[in-house]
Amino acid sequence: MRTPKSVLYIAMSLDGFIAKPNDDLSFLSIVAKLGEDYGYSEFIKAVETIILGRKTYDWVIKEAGELSYPDQKVYVISNSIKKNKDNVNFYSGNLNELITKLKSENQKDIFIDGGAELVNNLMKDNLIDEFIISVIPIFLGNGVRLFNEGIPEKRLKLIYVKNFDTGLVQLKYELA
Repeated sequence: MRTPKSVLYIAMSLDGFIAKPNDDLSFLSIVAKLGEDYGYSEFIKAVETIILGRKTYDWVIKEAGELSYPDQKVYVISNSIKKNKDNVNFYSGNLNELITKLKSENQKDIFIDGGAELVNNLMKDNLIDEFIISVIPIFLGNGVRLFNEGIPEKRLKLIYVKNFDTGLVQLKYELA
């Protein structure tokens, strides 16, 4: 039986930002195209659990009103614990213990949804196995950087590159 992987699936600008200042994600709309989800619907079918940071969770609730992951368990990483509801669990414990537990229990992969603080904490502890990064054809100049200084050096193996007519390029890497 295959061990589930923890997979970062995220979009960033060409200069490495996942949001403009004030968590503005409006730049993502430049690659919006009717009927094109850039492989997301196929990806989400292979996922059993979603891990996201509290700021990302708050943003989704503010923009969409709810999380739309009815078939997955969701863990929101937060220092300020809120009440669990439905399939959403607020977690403030050790990330290494959580990922290890999920990999032993899950049949499918773990989706690391962001944001940057969560990603960088997971990177420091080598807890991300694969990276699917969609590069948006724009330079933002500033904002929320995806990868911070101080993460350990990692060698990666390129799995694929997909080009889309919107200018988006999707890269998939796994740890070498």
